[in-house]
Amino acid sequence: MTTLALLSAIALTIFMVEAQIPPVVPLPGVKLGLANIVTVFTVFAIGAKEGAAVLFVRIFLGAVFAGNFSTIFYSAAGGAAAIGVTILLRKVLNENQLWVAGSVGAIAHSVGQMAMAILLTGTPGLAVYLPIMIAISIVTGLFTGLCAQFLVNRGGKIWKTILK
Repeated sequence: MTTLALLSAIALTIFMVEAQIPPVVPLPGVKLGLANIVTVFTVFAIGAKEGAAVLFVRIFLGAVFAGNFSTIFYSAAGGAAAIGVTILLRKVLNENQLWVAGSVGAIAHSVGQMAMAILLTGTPGLAVYLPIMIAISIVTGLFTGLCAQFLVNRGGKIWKTILK
């Protein structure tokens, strides 16, 4: 439990710091998603349930601390889609393929967010924005997946000793 609390705190800290950085791309909702490095790392280094727990703690506390609780619907929908895909990919990917989980998880996150946006606003026309979101998700997810892969691979036996 202590390990998951620490990983959640790290993910929340990264999320809050990233929220202070001006957007790289001037499109609403586009950010690197650096906190997802912790989520992908947790899923592959510790386990699926643990990764989901870290993700949803970060989503909830991020909404509370950022002061914009209405975003929790979008984050939860995207997060649920992303963690579901990441957990499924965990069964077929090895430690040198986490970049795939990062990219596919980011795409799933965008699809989940868009589905929630369409559901909440009743505006199906928002879907025209999805290809742009997916293109950006591939790049950002590749980066977060590679970072998680680096962490998992560099830790090797140390992670197994510390985290188990």
